[in-house]
This record gives sequence, structure tokens and C-alpha cells, in this order.
Amino acid sequence: MFLELREDKEGGTMMKRAAAAAVGGVVAVGAVPVVLGAMGFTGAGIAASSLAAKMMSAAAVANGGGVAAGSLVATLQSVGAAGLSTSSNILLASIGSAFGALLGGSKKEPSSSSPEEPGSEGEQPEETESQVQPPNPPLSSEKQEK
Repeated sequence: MFLELREDKEGGTMMKRAAAAAVGGVVAVGAVPVVLGAMGFTGAGIAASSLAAKMMSAAAVANGGGVAAGSLVATLQSVGAAGLSTSSNILLASIGSAFGALLGGSKKEPSSSSPEEPGSEGEQPEETESQVQPPNPPLSSEKQEK
């Protein structure tokens, strides 16, 4: 049995949108641990001399010496160490899928400067800037006649 590829109203096929949605969901869920690890929020704690260490230092100074529970730094460290909960992964995958479907189904618009095909509707093509020739510069003998 063959799958029928239908064009949606934006011009992309439904299969392209579904594939882009799946890729978007996987990338969104997979990128979180990578990005947090690169920032310095690791399973073993906050990495020295990292962005996470600088954030923790700033939070500790702002709070009089300790990092407040529930703060951004504490939350990111928790996610870096233990990962996201199942419900957070589902929410993140849903958002990534929505963005993937939007981006995967987008159709590139033709540039407005490209001329339309002549004779497409029996009309003469309009004159564009590239068809207009610039005026010829005056000859050196014409300049001296003033």
C-alpha cells in the first residue's frame, strides 16, 4: 500500500512536517543535558572555572554566602545532576516537536526581485531595474562646448 502525500495549505507535505516534528522533539530533549554539561552543571557537581561556577558565586554573594533553595542555580544543578523528570521531558519534547513542525513545513518564498515568467498569463513582462540601461556619459568633446 502506498502512502499518499498530500500538500497542506503552506505547500509542504504532511510527511515532511511529521519528520521535522519528530526530529525537533528528539533534539529538544537531547540538547538539555548537553547544554547544561557545557555550562558546567554536571552529575558530579558544578565544574570549576565554568559559567555554572560563576553563576553560583554570584548567587552566593547576592544571598549572603549561600545559594538559596529553588533558585535558578539550584534548579539547574539539580537538572544537571539528576536529569529532567518524565513530565518535563514530555513538555520539552512537545515544544520541540511544535517548533520542528513549524520550521519543517515552512516554504521558502521566492524573492520579490525575481521577474515573473513572461507569457505566463499573456501579459508583457514589466520593466525592471535590471532592464533599464543607464544614460551614457557625455563625451569629452560635449563637456568642452559649454
